[in-house]
Amino acid sequence: MIDDIKKTLWATADKLRANMDAAEYKHIVLGLIFVKYISDTFHTHRVELTERFKDAGDDYFLDDPNANLLQEELEDRDYYKEANIFWVPEAARWENLRAQAKQADIGKRIDDALTLIETENPKLKGILDKRYARVQLPDGKLGELVDMVSTIGFGATGQTARDLLGQVYEYFLGQFASAEGKRGGQFYTPASIVKTLVAILDPHQGQVYDPCCGSGGMFVQSEKFIEAHGGKIDDVSIYGQESNPTTWRLAAMNLAIRGIDFNLGKEPADTFTRNQHPDLRADFVLANPPFNISDWWHASLEGDPRWVYGTPPQGNANYAWLQHMLYHLKPTGRAGIVLANGSMSSSQNSEGDVRRAMVEADKVEIMVAMPGQLFFNTQIPACLWFLVKQKTKRKGEVLFIDARRLGTMISRVQIEFTDADIQRIADTVHAWRAEGEVEYADVAGFCRSVTLAEIAEHGHVLTPGRYVGAEAVEDDDEAFAEKMLKLTETLGEQMAKGVELDALIRQKLGGLGYEF
Repeated sequence: MIDDIKKTLWATADKLRANMDAAEYKHIVLGLIFVKYISDTFHTHRVELTERFKDAGDDYFLDDPNANLLQEELEDRDYYKEANIFWVPEAARWENLRAQAKQADIGKRIDDALTLIETENPKLKGILDKRYARVQLPDGKLGELVDMVSTIGFGATGQTARDLLGQVYEYFLGQFASAEGKRGGQFYTPASIVKTLVAILDPHQGQVYDPCCGSGGMFVQSEKFIEAHGGKIDDVSIYGQESNPTTWRLAAMNLAIRGIDFNLGKEPADTFTRNQHPDLRADFVLANPPFNISDWWHASLEGDPRWVYGTPPQGNANYAWLQHMLYHLKPTGRAGIVLANGSMSSSQNSEGDVRRAMVEADKVEIMVAMPGQLFFNTQIPACLWFLVKQKTKRKGEVLFIDARRLGTMISRVQIEFTDADIQRIADTVHAWRAEGEVEYADVAGFCRSVTLAEIAEHGHVLTPGRYVGAEAVEDDDEAFAEKMLKLTETLGEQMAKGVELDALIRQKLGGLGYEF
């Protein structure tokens, strides 16, 4: 049912897009969905309060619930605040916006409503994207979009409404990422990649940090993982940073709709030059930084305390990201990072020196090679780095996993890890760490535990394929010569049959007056 709703909504929204770029349009659509959700949840709570005010057995019972007293109580913000419900001023409530959807100035009316909502809810200050008055849509299209969003019913209570909104939001993020192609990957990491990171890191409690959080997908998957394992999202504190202002707002809305408390810094800002959490030491870091950024360097970064293992090359930020994340870990902290494959073996511009220093300091715990086509509309193969501040298990060893043969094609251009694939990788890691009952064993072609001494012999290259070897091939005891003879005989029979069919086709065509 929910899948049909999501697909119908997307088809309608995409049809209304006309010639607008997906990168711009996503903020228009997702902003409206957000407003619809908070308005619906506000209205639902208002109905609940009305019933409680009239119930003699309820703590909220009003002895004389006349119309004026009832209305006065319903407008008391404290009732909504204690239930973690955003207060929506009357002029900003969805039913009012929908009633004005066909007005020529509906864009300005939406902007005014967003301003009112921000004023009444400090948590949303600066988050809502007020761009509707200047949106470049043909006449009437914005009103049609309001009508489309009106069909999404978030009238259910509590977690049910939040789950529905979360699913719609995540689906739209994924669809927009696909529509945007390579640019889409800058704000959205496919769910199966995030699930793999989360399954390995196991972020149950403590502080979770993403220094390039995009639309907040790492945090959302962490929440799902925690709840699936019987934990509470309140057991973790969320910290993030994002440089793109519109994506920063998108992340804040993505977390706010789920009731997740978060700190994305005072403002959108560059992580290297305007670190929003300089004193943070996190239990977990999950991140998918943009690959191979060449224009990241600033003179103020010379001698930065984050460059413990060497100054990163100015032409590539990969090792700046790795060291930034290591710097922000607690002594017991772990980090999982998505990077381009070149980061595992490049020796240009001092990258090799920094990598060697990190390996020799025993900061690299696990390396996972991923298949290509995991990201939207890009063939770039990626890998997962797992770093630790201080190893307590498997000191002096690195676990290499070659997962390039895993994954299932979900479209002509994209691969996705199945839950079974993710579980296989996670189970391998947990066994290697001795965190379960299953004893770890190397598997040829898939995983191997390697000493730092052996890695040094390979020039500190961290490509899993170099260490795990070839996949074991089952021996069927059939000699090569015998097998080749059978294959040759079969091929000869098929070629002979092909000649017969060619002759028959020529004969039939000749009978029809066609010869070649």
